[in-house]
Amino acid sequence: MAESRTQNAPASMYRSREGLGTWEHRGKVAIVGVGVSPTARRWDGSPDTSVGAWSIVAMRRALEDAGVSPEEVDGLVMTRETATGSPWPTGDPVPEDFTKAFNPGVNPLDGITGLSSEWVLNNMPELTNINFTMYGPGCISRALVVAAQAVGDGLTETCLVMRGWHNLPGRYYVGQAGRAANTTLGPTKWTNTWGTVACYNTAMWFDQYCRKYGKTHEMHAPFVVNSKKNGLLFPEGYWAQHRPEALTVEDYLAARWIAKPANLYDNDIPICVSAAFLFTTPERAKDMKQKPVYILNHTSTTSQSRSVIATLEEAEASTDSMGRKTYEGAGIVPSDLSFENMYDGFAEFHQFHIEGLRYAGIKRGEALDLYQTDISIEGPNPVSPSGGNVGSGRTRFWCHVDTVQQLQGRAGARQISRPAEIGVTGTMTPMAVETLVLSATPD
Repeated sequence: MAESRTQNAPASMYRSREGLGTWEHRGKVAIVGVGVSPTARRWDGSPDTSVGAWSIVAMRRALEDAGVSPEEVDGLVMTRETATGSPWPTGDPVPEDFTKAFNPGVNPLDGITGLSSEWVLNNMPELTNINFTMYGPGCISRALVVAAQAVGDGLTETCLVMRGWHNLPGRYYVGQAGRAANTTLGPTKWTNTWGTVACYNTAMWFDQYCRKYGKTHEMHAPFVVNSKKNGLLFPEGYWAQHRPEALTVEDYLAARWIAKPANLYDNDIPICVSAAFLFTTPERAKDMKQKPVYILNHTSTTSQSRSVIATLEEAEASTDSMGRKTYEGAGIVPSDLSFENMYDGFAEFHQFHIEGLRYAGIKRGEALDLYQTDISIEGPNPVSPSGGNVGSGRTRFWCHVDTVQQLQGRAGARQISRPAEIGVTGTMTPMAVETLVLSATPD
């Protein structure tokens, strides 16, 4: 298997420590275009619906959205991984029709269960002037913060940022990695051996959270119902496109347990989809089609646990640090936020993020109380107007797409009622999260 010439971003590109002060490029990097491919529940095997093909669709849509011609793009930042629990079956051949449809990348499964910069550039010949490529590994949030720093540092001026997701037929994320390797290594020997579901750690945190603060699982229902409602207003999302099913509090409370106290609706649904963003300088953005959205700060928080599984207190301490870094680098305070779009890959850790941010004035243990108030897009404190993964399927990027669209005033039926001036968005877990503070103005 060949190695990609593109490198992972160095640690120096992430703002991962407290005390760094205001970001040196505050308001000097803009997001202008967004593009999202169609969605599907699982890959049907067609080359035209592969993660590679749909990533090309997303990037071309982002260029069209921004009004930028391909030859004007000089940078590409992307996430190479395209799933967290859907490996290619050992011994299965690469489909012949796929190899005939696309130019190869660095390994036979490029464009099917992963993406390299080589594959993208080999199959997008219109990108003729790319001179900067870099990976933000693992998550779209890393690619986004790396791109923000790269544009700010002058490494690229007009940069595509991309993440694709594949989902193959069969069971998802129930110990496949261990079975594929016929062994379990490191800390996974305590978890993957038994086929634990992905949400078990979050469920444990939520159970401890409720005990610590005197809350209940029932109090979580308004958040999930609101997220599903918002997702049905997201035309790019899976549920809006394929299964426009409303969710009631009664439906939520009656759902079967996956890992008690996490039920079916506390989990997101794996899908196939890709998204792309167009980053540039404010000067260049003036000539583009859409209103620019300015980046005030980006942060990275990766916290280590003292054990195999992080504790509730460690998750809270990690998101407290995230919140402090987010505001410090942006030069704002919690009351400056018009809305929040933090991650909800498992719905039961959203409260850790927004409590760490002190969103809407809440403190630790008060997020579920906030959920009992008006958290809708019409209300004074919109919570996850994107609907997140709960509302549109597992991607980790709906929150970023929506934040850009909210600040551009083109979120459609999801547009919040209060003026959208500053929003915060971030993925992924409480122990490993990148954030972006985005603003309608550079100040």
